[in-house]
Amino acid sequence: MMNNIHHGPGRPVEVGVRVYCLVRSLAVSTGQRLRDESGEGVISAAIAVLIVAGLGALMWVGFRSIWQDAESTTRSKISEIGN
Repeated sequence: MMNNIHHGPGRPVEVGVRVYCLVRSLAVSTGQRLRDESGEGVISAAIAVLIVAGLGALMWVGFRSIWQDAESTTRSKISEIGN
């Protein structure tokens, strides 16, 4: 189960990078079309906050999965020792 979290397509970091690239390219192309850069810093900051929040959520899901796997393995090993 741990291999699915760290390796392969669609892992949390890869998804975050793809989302960042998509959002950033849209922001840059839109900014070039409008030629108005007022508020660009606020928009970039908001995009960065959303990306970091998304990455944090993905990391939490991964952490919970790893923790549950470790907890179940630990419980099974303890019960083996106890028997």
